[in-house]
Amino acid sequence: MDDGTFPGYVAGELAKLTGVEAVALGGSRAEGTAGADSDWDFAVYYRGAFEPGELRALGWPGEVSAIGEWGGGVFNGGAWLTIDGRRVDVHYRDLGVVEHELAEARAGRFRWEPLMFHFAGIPSYLVVGELAVNQVLHGSLPRPEFPAALREPAARMWRQRASLTLGYAEKSYAPRRAVSEVAGALVTAAMETAHAVLAERGEWVTNEKRLLLRAGLRGIDVIVEALRPEALGQAVSEARELLDKAH
Repeated sequence: MDDGTFPGYVAGELAKLTGVEAVALGGSRAEGTAGADSDWDFAVYYRGAFEPGELRALGWPGEVSAIGEWGGGVFNGGAWLTIDGRRVDVHYRDLGVVEHELAEARAGRFRWEPLMFHFAGIPSYLVVGELAVNQVLHGSLPRPEFPAALREPAARMWRQRASLTLGYAEKSYAPRRAVSEVAGALVTAAMETAHAVLAERGEWVTNEKRLLLRAGLRGIDVIVEALRPEALGQAVSEARELLDKAH
């Protein structure tokens, strides 16, 4: 099976699962940034009952999680599979939740959630951003623009988090020469600031993989690479200057 027919095949199989109303291709494959070894990301948009056991019964090798096993927030579960020799991620998306978060985002409201593999955590409007960038393969889904009402509150919250993260590093970690803790704080603050920058621009974020690059904050690499136990306070100050200038 070639790459041209593969997405349609997977979407067709996923669309047969109980409760599924739409299937979309996401990630780098949808955004046109995929490399030859990039995996394939699919989202199943379901309403009401959804049974992961039906996904498991399709017989594709891999791991299939229960609903809520990935934290129980807007990212409520999924599967890591191998299909026709390709690495495939399947994300569960409850349409009731997605529609609620779309309405909240349009009203300028959202919340922060932790998520594995994400330094800064995620905003609840992430699942709304997916609607804007994913390619719908089955069914129909809205394609929202970034709400004007969301820009200021989102940017403000993310910048406040970045400031608090740097402040804690400066007061608690730098005096103890805790290099690893300072490094983690600098990276986290940079990710938080990147979220703020993109919110100010009205650009959706769906993960952290290219977040620093998109926000023009890869300069944090230079600061982290040069960390020395005797100069951690200076490093925090340099990071603060870099992040304050980011727009």
